Amino acid sequence: MTEPTGTRPPLVSHVSVGVRDMTRAGRFYDAVMGVLGARRVMEHPFGIGYGRTFPEFWASRPHDNKDPAPGNGVHVCFTAPDPETVARFHQAGLDAGGFDEGAPGRRPHYAPGYYAAFLRDPDGNKIEAVCWIAADTAIASPTGPRTGS
Repeated sequence: MTEPTGTRPPLVSHVSVGVRDMTRAGRFYDAVMGVLGARRVMEHPFGIGYGRTFPEFWASRPHDNKDPAPGNGVHVCFTAPDPETVARFHQAGLDAGGFDEGAPGRRPHYAPGYYAAFLRDPDGNKIEAVCWIAADTAIASPTGPRTGS
């Protein structure tokens, strides 16, 4: 990969989560990644790479061929442009077989202006979408103020 003049590569190249069923994982991640403007950019029998141009996120079978296990305390957070996209990310994940881990809403205990939603994919991996808003921005929330995850 080449580097445009005056830029540095990102600190993190890519992140992978282990999945059991590639078809089920593809259905889930196609839905949530599409909302964020990402798409499948690479596929192998063992995994699907998502990104805008480069595979920044992988849903894949573990290389040791053992069953995947979500890590306790591990999650991947994706950047969203606005609260509406955070809400669409959350709903798309639920509609595609994911599980609610924190409805869209403010997380003032994280930081003023932190607006996020959390999901578990069908294999139990925790993912998040976040955007930053002005701390005093009025946002209609289907569940009211959020203080959990």
